[in-house]
Amino acid sequence: MQILLRILLIVLAYLLGSIPTSVWVGKWFHGKDVRDYGSGNAGATNTIRVLGWKAGIPVLIVDMFKGWLVVHLAYITYFYVPKSDDFITYQLVLGTAAMLGHIFPVYVGFRGGKGVATLFGIILALNPVSTAVCIGIFLVIIFLTKYVSLGSIIAGFSFPFVLILIFHITTPSLMIFSLAVAILLLFTHQKNIERLLRNQESKATFLMSARKRILAE
Repeated sequence: MQILLRILLIVLAYLLGSIPTSVWVGKWFHGKDVRDYGSGNAGATNTIRVLGWKAGIPVLIVDMFKGWLVVHLAYITYFYVPKSDDFITYQLVLGTAAMLGHIFPVYVGFRGGKGVATLFGIILALNPVSTAVCIGIFLVIIFLTKYVSLGSIIAGFSFPFVLILIFHITTPSLMIFSLAVAILLLFTHQKNIERLLRNQESKATFLMSARKRILAE
């Protein structure tokens, strides 16, 4: 029975992570599939770029909430002691299932986003303080460069250092997960990295003033 419940919750985490917020918001309220515009990514950043802040912010919030929610599914189980290493490991399994769901959503042909917002929701639920530090790094990089992809990559790479070196986390599964996050972000941002190296990556012009936006375009 325990094994069945574990499997069912993992499947549920994947299905919740698969909810394609940006795609549904675009189609239902704007008649557009955001994957056909901008960067072609089904995430909050491209939603803001294509549909504006009013559509993008709710997408961002829901995508983060998906990650936060699935981690808390572990609390409805009865076979782990909360906060124990085994409990945290199972939370990470649920979070990973949700991230895979966001990247490969079953509802819309397995073409999803990059999982950054959902990832932030996961680590926010697990370690809010380290998440706040990484979000700070993310915002600083965006402010300095206007590249959301670069901010995501650097914040992701900072996560294991912040977690292990600053907050001295010793849970093995969480340490491994933090390193896996950095690798996963490299994978999901491969095209962005190639464009950054060629100096062809699009800047987040929606964050610029009108004058700077015209110059950037």
